[in-house]
Amino acid sequence: MSTAYVTCPLCEATCGLRVTLVGEAIRSVRGDDEDAFSHGFICPKGASLKALQEDPDRLRQPMVKRRGQWEAVTWDEAFEEIGNRLVPVVAAHGPDSVAFYLGNPSSHNLGVMLYGRALYRAVGTHNIYTAGSVDQLPKHFSSGYLFGDPMTIPIADLDRTQHLLVLGANPLVSNGSLMTAPDVRRRLKGIRARGGKVVVVDPRRTRTAEVADEHHAIRPGTDALLLFALVNVIVSEGLVDLGRLADHVTGLEAIATLAAPFTPEAVAPHTGITPNATRRMARELAQAERAAVYGRIGTTTQAFGTLASWLVDVLNIITGNLDREGGVMFPLAAAGQTNSSAAPRKPWRHGRWRSRVRGLPEVMGELPVATLADEILTPGPGQVRVLVVVGGNPCLSTPNASRLDEAVQTLDLMVSLDVYLNETSQHADVILPGPAPLERDHYDVTFTQLSVRNVANWSPAVSETDLLQEWQTLLRLVGIVTGLGPRADIAALDDAIASETAARYGLDPAVVDDRRGPARLLDLMLRGGRYDLTLADLESAPHGVDLGPLRPRIPEVLSTPGHTIDLVPEAITTDVPRLAAVLGTAPPDGLVLIGRRQLGSNNSWMHNISPLVRGSNTCTAQLHPDDAARLGLANGSAAVVCSRSGAVTVPVEVTATVRPGVVSIPHGWGHDAVGARTAVASQHPGTNSNVLADDLLLDAPSGTAVLNGIPITVTPAGGDVAWTA
Repeated sequence: MSTAYVTCPLCEATCGLRVTLVGEAIRSVRGDDEDAFSHGFICPKGASLKALQEDPDRLRQPMVKRRGQWEAVTWDEAFEEIGNRLVPVVAAHGPDSVAFYLGNPSSHNLGVMLYGRALYRAVGTHNIYTAGSVDQLPKHFSSGYLFGDPMTIPIADLDRTQHLLVLGANPLVSNGSLMTAPDVRRRLKGIRARGGKVVVVDPRRTRTAEVADEHHAIRPGTDALLLFALVNVIVSEGLVDLGRLADHVTGLEAIATLAAPFTPEAVAPHTGITPNATRRMARELAQAERAAVYGRIGTTTQAFGTLASWLVDVLNIITGNLDREGGVMFPLAAAGQTNSSAAPRKPWRHGRWRSRVRGLPEVMGELPVATLADEILTPGPGQVRVLVVVGGNPCLSTPNASRLDEAVQTLDLMVSLDVYLNETSQHADVILPGPAPLERDHYDVTFTQLSVRNVANWSPAVSETDLLQEWQTLLRLVGIVTGLGPRADIAALDDAIASETAARYGLDPAVVDDRRGPARLLDLMLRGGRYDLTLADLESAPHGVDLGPLRPRIPEVLSTPGHTIDLVPEAITTDVPRLAAVLGTAPPDGLVLIGRRQLGSNNSWMHNISPLVRGSNTCTAQLHPDDAARLGLANGSAAVVCSRSGAVTVPVEVTATVRPGVVSIPHGWGHDAVGARTAVASQHPGTNSNVLADDLLLDAPSGTAVLNGIPITVTPAGGDVAWTA
């Protein structure tokens, strides 16, 4: 028997785990009480790593589809197939004929994070799509223009704040999300134990709302109106206090002008929150000793996602809570953080290119996935003919999912890097599987940049595998597209990437010449970082290294023009008139759809693990009792839910936890595809709410899909179906 200590790679919380093995077999997975960050906390996802590793449906050989049938093949055969079909398409139609879609698991995979860019650059395509445009792109967009870099995101200092205002987030279930924080329940209890206050704004009474001091059931999609009203009160009542940032902030007068129409009285009919409650919220926020405003997916995946994301930080700034203890602060990660580099950085911008069909702007090097089906189905120069999906399930998890499902079946070639034959990879021509999480090395390059405390933790692989690591797969694909062939010398390619990485930090790659792959790149990144750390240091600290609480970083963290924070960047404020126009309209009285976060679920890719499809992971349409009675629906009955883009039939759950006028269906279900090989998921298919997500409803600046506040109609399953225009 042996014990290994790892960081869970299944969500953003980065919890430390203690894995007990008998030989190579996993006996148990528990929380690591000695972990420097999570201190023993574990959620159902982390505990399921054993079941994931042992899942009989997990692919363990490359697969090629021949004459409509799947065949297990060798790695060489799989890459030969890709080379024979990919190279001629690119030669005939150019690099933009290839598109990449990167799913949520890509962000949790060190090999993909460090080597994926080499493949995307080698192809040279503008057609990059990710799960970000159905998730958090508005926050990156607003941070890019406020602070100069889309990854310079202020994080709530949960362990020292006295007042936390949460909008559209359920961190007790998500364990953070753009706020890496294991055991949020303990941290929220800490706020209240210090005499502080937690306020939640959400259309549902979530688990987080249940433990908060105060809950406001806002109408979905109106967060930007409420946030502007809070700004209005703080400005008009003279409560602005920039604190030590007074010399680093511009645009305060312009903010006052923009906020003037958004009085608490003007927005109340739309938000459903009374003017008195709005004024009290604003005053308590401004007068708190230390406060933080935090918004998440409910604020980003709505029609005004960028404005809501921007206003969250405008509030943090004008109340003097940006870059101060107990407010919102900028983490200083040990490796891979652009804003910690001493090298000069150019101010960030978006829209460097636009999508071919709908003219939607690029953000962070990617295009909105809502237009991917357009790019595949519309003939002409630049038409997407090849799709490479890296750890994603877009045929289930993107807007108007049924249209994309039809589109991918028209491609000349589709390649999936995936461990499952799922709703998307079933349409591929080649599937390249990767190892299970415990079969690869791990370090959280992304989420250490979003953490409520500075930490670093290296997790070596626990188990051996015959599968190629994802970084090796990506380099073999680089060999194909660069003309080196499907049997290219990946060691030489790895050396080239290591040399490039070392040069970025002014290092000699020979300093880590005893390592290869992601371990070598990470060692170089650690050595080039702001802490005196090497990978050897992390290897000798299996429970992680605590690098201390968040510290003030302004002005050095800024890369904006003049190294100041402009409160009113034009790229954002040009959308304010669209929001102001809402004030002149009557509040809608129809039903709207929102999503729902579940503790044992992380989008679609964990639903084939039997421990995670039990208990509270129920795929139902939650309706308020008043709406259910009006519509003739009862608990457990079936309802037809319709939007402009589609219709689904779903069981009804009558509950007062949702406000009237709101229907809530969780994201990531709908596992009833005939060609998928996921036995557990097929037994618990649920309903795909993304059939209802409209690919024409987008946040204007960022192109992010609207998943919260979708207009719908609901009827009993046997009744007439009325479509919403």
